[in-house]
Amino acid sequence: MTDIPIPDFDALVRDKDADASEEAVWEGRFITTKTRGRWEYVGRSRGIRAAAIMAIDEDADGTRHVLLVGQYRVPLGRFCLEIPAGLVGDDDGSEDEHAIEAAKRELEEETGYAASDWTNLGEYYSSPGMVTESFTLLRARGLTKVSEGGGISEENIEVYRVPLDGLAEFVARWREAGHGVDVRVAMLMTPGFLN
Repeated sequence: MTDIPIPDFDALVRDKDADASEEAVWEGRFITTKTRGRWEYVGRSRGIRAAAIMAIDEDADGTRHVLLVGQYRVPLGRFCLEIPAGLVGDDDGSEDEHAIEAAKRELEEETGYAASDWTNLGEYYSSPGMVTESFTLLRARGLTKVSEGGGISEENIEVYRVPLDGLAEFVARWREAGHGVDVRVAMLMTPGFLN
């Protein structure tokens, strides 16, 4: 492994608008649009966060699979392939919800699986130049099918159990069909990331 030094962040030059005051331009139930200096961006309202799950299932022969979900995303105007995910603390009275609890709930709601082994892989940002939202990435193992899944109310989520060694091909076919792919799916194709 290469020993790449981490810079002294106190010595780096910050953006000229870093200390400008933040202004909320518009706030809805789930998002708030904001400005800070010349920057325009979006954040989650009320301190809502997200949890995303890399759910890894293993057959008796050792073949590993990942659970993916597909659903129509109105902002994209197309179906999108994603890892299971959901909001943390979005219901009134659940502001102190832990990411692991939300992840357990979302995994079962979306895929119909429960996991016996959970690992917190850290906090990540998917589009830091435009969105302040972070997500806690969790790995779930020891999966058991406990319900039908598919989401709640009108989510209409499709579940895909894809062999990890065929994931790149599955994603390529999905894209060829004109569908979207969440950037988090790419993390599953990074060598060594899941171990």
